[in-house]
Amino acid sequence: YLLLITLVTLYGGMLNVMHRFASAAAAPIFLNLSMIMALALAAFFPSAGHAAAWGVLISGFLQVFLLAGDLGRHGGLPRFSPLELSDDIRSFFRALAPATVGSMGTQLAMFADTIIATFLPTGALSALYYADRLNQLPIGVIGIAIGTVLLPEMSRRITGGDHAGAMASQRRAFEFTLLFSMPFVAAFLTVPDVIMRAMFARGAFSAADAAAAGATLSAYAVGLIPFVLIRSAVATFYARKNTATPVKASLTGIGVNLALKVALMGSLAQVGLALATAVGAWVNLLLVIGFAVRAGHFEIDRSLRVSLGKFLIAGVVLAAALWLTAHVASAQFARWSTMRDEAALGLLIVVGALVYAGAILLLFGPRWLRSLVRG
Repeated sequence: YLLLITLVTLYGGMLNVMHRFASAAAAPIFLNLSMIMALALAAFFPSAGHAAAWGVLISGFLQVFLLAGDLGRHGGLPRFSPLELSDDIRSFFRALAPATVGSMGTQLAMFADTIIATFLPTGALSALYYADRLNQLPIGVIGIAIGTVLLPEMSRRITGGDHAGAMASQRRAFEFTLLFSMPFVAAFLTVPDVIMRAMFARGAFSAADAAAAGATLSAYAVGLIPFVLIRSAVATFYARKNTATPVKASLTGIGVNLALKVALMGSLAQVGLALATAVGAWVNLLLVIGFAVRAGHFEIDRSLRVSLGKFLIAGVVLAAALWLTAHVASAQFARWSTMRDEAALGLLIVVGALVYAGAILLLFGPRWLRSLVRG
């Protein structure tokens, strides 16, 4: 599967350059479907673990076939041939090494969390896991998706000499990312306990477990903004074939992250680990933006500063609305014997969507929204 998913990543990158994103985005669907089917047939395997493993392997072939087919239809499917160390190949490998190191930051932080959490009281590792799963939702759906689309767009503009257009595209990506990420930040900071109880508090997952995971989710949410923005931020360097500069920021963020984990694990347990990850993410993002501004690759103009302020106001308004609604829902649904938290979460989603949409329309106006969508 590792070999297959490597090909999937390669083919996905080639399709992104061709401005074709649907196949790469849909590929993980095959992983989910394949694992579901394999587990449904688990009775025919030695164990459920064997069934899941075969499901993962089969999904690898399905994903390769999907992306290879899309590449073939558009004349981009590569032919396997002996490696020739041309200037382009050498340039690729020179850029690959720092890019690989830079992309290790998040994985190293998660690995460190897992190792350190084993020394903490029982339940810390589970709290980290459940909180991270929810925190990864906006990162994957919003941050990585927008960053993936932005990189080839910036590369095209920079290659054509349109540096101002590249910066404008990056600022627009920042605004688009913040527009859809701010509700997650507000919800994870104000009502994480309701979210955890509604989604996971059943069976062996107790209310105390939900509270621990909720506190961890709030700590992760402190760093959600840099988590979702970092892919768009580093695009300005990757589009210029500069993979070394982001590594400096990433390694500094990792250092701060690890130091804080050691300092906070004793007093805050797994919440301290998540908070350290959040602070490290902020250090990484701010350094990347600082390097870009200093190099003349990015400009925080008045329009972007105004937008950032408006998003902050909208987030505060939404957080206040969610906090008040949660207290009202707690009183209204207190007598329900079942589905209390699920009903409360549903109410929070409806109220939050209405309040946030109203705040965005009042602060930005419909013209701004139309211009953002049209690009």
